[in-house]
Amino acid sequence: MKIDINTIFPSSTKEYISGTIYNNIKVGMRRIHVNDNTESILVYDTGGSHTDQKIEIDISQGIEKLRLNWIVDRQDVEYYKRQTINFNSEYVFPLQSNNVLKASSNKPVTQMFYAKNNIITPEMEYVAIRENALRQKILSYKPTIMAPEITPEFVRQEIAAGRAIIPANINHPELEPMIIGKNFLVKINANIGNSVVSSNIEEEIQKMIYAIIYGADTVMDLSTGNNIHNIREWIIRNSPVPIGTVPIYQALNKVNSVVEDLDFNIFKKTLIEQAEQGVDYFTIHAGVLKNYIGYTNNRLTGIVSRGGAIMAQWCTIHNKENFLYTNFEEICDIMKSYDIAFSLGDGLRPGSIADANDTAQFLELKTLGELTDIAQKNDCQVMVEGPGHVPMHLIKENVEKQVHFCKEAPFYTLGPLTTDIAPGYDHITSAIGAAIIGWYGTSMLCYVTPKEHLGLPNIQDVKDGVIAYKIAAHAADLAKGNPSAYIRDYALSHARFNFKWYDQFNLSLDPKTAKSLHDESLPSENAKSAHFCSMCGPKFCSMKLSHQLKFTE
Repeated sequence: MKIDINTIFPSSTKEYISGTIYNNIKVGMRRIHVNDNTESILVYDTGGSHTDQKIEIDISQGIEKLRLNWIVDRQDVEYYKRQTINFNSEYVFPLQSNNVLKASSNKPVTQMFYAKNNIITPEMEYVAIRENALRQKILSYKPTIMAPEITPEFVRQEIAAGRAIIPANINHPELEPMIIGKNFLVKINANIGNSVVSSNIEEEIQKMIYAIIYGADTVMDLSTGNNIHNIREWIIRNSPVPIGTVPIYQALNKVNSVVEDLDFNIFKKTLIEQAEQGVDYFTIHAGVLKNYIGYTNNRLTGIVSRGGAIMAQWCTIHNKENFLYTNFEEICDIMKSYDIAFSLGDGLRPGSIADANDTAQFLELKTLGELTDIAQKNDCQVMVEGPGHVPMHLIKENVEKQVHFCKEAPFYTLGPLTTDIAPGYDHITSAIGAAIIGWYGTSMLCYVTPKEHLGLPNIQDVKDGVIAYKIAAHAADLAKGNPSAYIRDYALSHARFNFKWYDQFNLSLDPKTAKSLHDESLPSENAKSAHFCSMCGPKFCSMKLSHQLKFTE
């Protein structure tokens, strides 16, 4: 399943940057070579081993366990035999180990715990190196832009304050650390996963690989069909990015989708099962309280979150409070024993423009703020999920309320979609909202694909969603003044003005598509490198005329 990276990213090479605090750190980056070698651009690379042509990958073996020594060397974890799971042996991952790690004492093994105790971990230095790409080079492009170095100490401070997280389960040693926080690059997540009617293990692994090659910073496995455990194992063992899940989906699967049969004991066993596999963050819908459900009755589209709807139905059937809320401290105990980050789910998010910013949504958000405080006091890393469907003029209020209620914990939003009229194009309707909310301070954007509201995404849909959201995140980084974003724009515009077509293609997010669109209307080989394109032709190209003006002067 090795993908030819040279076809996807021509004129690029993989490079590794060493750490200074920890000499064994090697951070993989992608260098884009342009005609003038001195102007090559180093960019953030999320593909791990999958974007290194020198590394042969057998997905049945998994990828390198990059962090294993870092984790073991801290001497605060121990191996134990994982709980027995009944799953379909036909699709089992061949190298699945029965021995897994957890905290060896009552002390947390979380990045937040280390940060609060003034410990800079290898993970912290790793993300500092990744975030610093191009920052020093900005001075040669635009000296007026401030480009302070992101140091490992700054990373530590942001994590200790709860403003940033490094999702990194100790049972996911293959992971290349990344950071989510408003003072860092805006990140994107790609959702994959099967349903009861579609998809298989190989296809989901392919989706994951394509997503991270094109720039997904994390991936969520939202499988609800068959072989949930096995699909997740294959994905984690081959993923260099954090993997998130919604554990209530598998818990419901265990009771044959009968909501009333759910209980906390089943959910807890599911949490531990996924913790042992190496899931890096869990969406927990603990803010859907029984008293809030009635506020959704007058909505146009009711409760659209699957997890939120499940918990609302359970509360209504049993006339009891949400068991995720009443057992939240016990969930914290599990999370801090494996360093799994909370992604506090917005189970009452609006599912239409008509329902945006309503009472139910903001009541839940206030509760998520209270749960954030509890989790952080337990040294658990936390991010908070947000909507949803929100018109542009109401987006800012979402960020302001989240900052107020959740004390600057990273915000992680699904879009938001800014209109409901474009099924088939919701990667566009949502990327508009994503760019705006990213500019206002959202830390991670969950992609939406063209299949949103219509069906399960295929590989092409995954790619289209990732590209749309890389554009949104990059636009937000530019608006926030991130120097790393500015340099790539500058380099591409320089290539465009000087008719360096191949440099322009190669500096883009999707070189193959850019080249194809340029070449398809210029059949002559000579025309493909000419100082014009088919839009204006040779006599009406404004940039060609600008060149003539420039050199006439």
